[in-house]
Parts: sequence; structure tokens; C-alpha cells
Amino acid sequence: MRYEESVIEGRNAVLEAFRSGKTIDRVFLLKGCQDGPILTIAREARKQGSLIQYVPKERLANLSPGGKHQGVVAYAAAYEYASVEDMFALAKERGEDPFLFLLDGIEDPHNLGAIIRTANLAGAHGVIIPKRRAVGLTAVVAKTSAGALNYTPVAKVSNLTAVMEELKERGLWFVCADMDGQPMYDLELTGPMGLVIGNEGNGVSRLVREHCDMTAAIPMKGDIDSLNASVAAGVLAYEIVRQRWKKG
Repeated sequence: MRYEESVIEGRNAVLEAFRSGKTIDRVFLLKGCQDGPILTIAREARKQGSLIQYVPKERLANLSPGGKHQGVVAYAAAYEYASVEDMFALAKERGEDPFLFLLDGIEDPHNLGAIIRTANLAGAHGVIIPKRRAVGLTAVVAKTSAGALNYTPVAKVSNLTAVMEELKERGLWFVCADMDGQPMYDLELTGPMGLVIGNEGNGVSRLVREHCDMTAAIPMKGDIDSLNASVAAGVLAYEIVRQRWKKG
């Protein structure tokens, strides 16, 4: 179910949004401001797992549609989040082994939107993102996904590794992208599969990597040593698609 992304500004309005249970993906707070209401909003944001950014006054002014931000601007989600169960239901409906994307701290909304688009085109049954230190379903994500958000479930979870363990019990194997891993062409990537893509700068975190069953390296012959996160997701996703197709 879609609902329009809203920009909420002002201390009381943002605080009430949190307390009403509205999904707030990102909060921008005035850098250096440590008074009571701002600290309360920061505490509520951490409790919900919203991404917090401290920015200068000029940036807040640009983000504020009404010019009355009082040191805080918040962005509510543009789409309603799904559940992991929705993804399994979709796989069952299609008669396919579950194929999920798990994103470990993607912060760029353009990357998230592009990955959701790739997930849809590769036939994945859903995308799982963490609540903390990651971008949510903003309007930019929705636009970049080119409509894929209408068809691809996205779940937001508190603990990525805990979810991975639960999914392992349901038969999924996990492969993460890492240039120190085995060449992706040497790995068996069929069956119920979770594809893990890491943060744009730091890659897959140590703890998440330790919960993966396989580590896949994408062969590269250029002069630089890494791919954009959304491009890496596309390359690995289509190796999974190729192997599934070949197996029939």
C-alpha cells in the first residue's frame, strides 16, 4: 500500500509524528543544538531506528518547505513496508525457491531505488533493509525504482543477522559480495538464496559477513577495485538468475 511521502517540520509536529507511530525514515537536526526537545526527538528517532543527520542551519533551511523548522525536519516513508512473510507468500504463489536481497546499510536513496528495480527485474521476491544506519523508502527511492516498489515487497527489520538466522532455518543460503571471496562463477547459487549487498563505502559488515555461507567476488579487470553497490547487486543477481535458468 502506497502513501505519499511527507516532510514534517517543527519540534512539536515531528515529536507527535513519532509518538503516533508514523514511520519516519530520516530526521535532520540542527548541528550543535542540544536542548531538551531536540534531545527528545533524537531519542525517539533512535528508538524507532530512523536515520539521524546533524546538519548546518543553511541545509535545514533548504529542506524546510515552510521555513519554520525550529531545528528539525523529518521525512516520513513514501511506501508502506511489507513483511518477510509477504516475500515467502510471493515465492509460494510463483512456485519458486525464495530469492531475497538483504542490504547491509545502503545510505544512498538512488542506490536503494536502483537495487529494488534490479531485484524486481531479476525475479526476486523481496528486499530486506535494516532500521538503523540505512536509507528508507523515500520519494527519491520510489522514483529511482521506476515503479518496482509497486511490485517488490520491502521489509525493514531491527536486526539483520537475527533475520538471517531465522531465514537459514527456513532453508535459505546466503551469499555476500566481497572482493576477497571466491569468484562468483565458482559458486553454487541455486535454490533458496539470499543475496547480501553491503554499504557503499565499507561493504558488508563483519558480523553480517560471518553469517553468510558464501562470499562472492566479481571478476574485475580495470584499474579501480570496486563497483557501485547497485551495480554489484545487479551483476551478482544475474549470476543467480543465470544459474537458476540453466538448472531449469
